[in-house]
Amino acid sequence: MSFDNFLTRLKTKAGEMKTDILKFKNKDFMNAAMAGSALIAMADGNITSDEKQKMVKFIETHDALSVFTTSDVIKAFQDHVGQLEFDKDIGESKAYQALGKMKSNGEAARLLVRMVIAIASADGNFDASEKVVAVKICKELGLSPAEFELQ
Repeated sequence: MSFDNFLTRLKTKAGEMKTDILKFKNKDFMNAAMAGSALIAMADGNITSDEKQKMVKFIETHDALSVFTTSDVIKAFQDHVGQLEFDKDIGESKAYQALGKMKSNGEAARLLVRMVIAIASADGNFDASEKVVAVKICKELGLSPAEFELQ
């Protein structure tokens, strides 16, 4: 093997390792984002295609989630939705637990709240039940709902 081939393989492996590290580092954020998405989308009892499209657009454009495949992120969302549909109380508990892991990261927590508000508003109507969930998410993340004009 030539030295150039060796360098090329080394760079490729380094890139793969970086991607794997980013996935591990951001898995909690991805899980929290999908938990919040599921909670807000289910708040009014109906998940619209507009809400799903807004979530997918967020996934595709956000650096922390771009290391994951869209199918992995959608699966995480569907898992949270499935838990909420199977048993609302346990599903909510698991979703808020996932969100709670972002409490110590103010920047990530604020981003999550902005994301769920955007998803809730995607269908053109940010109704009272969605607002209640957004306030609960703020409180779980240790943020003031007033910061997001929710109170």
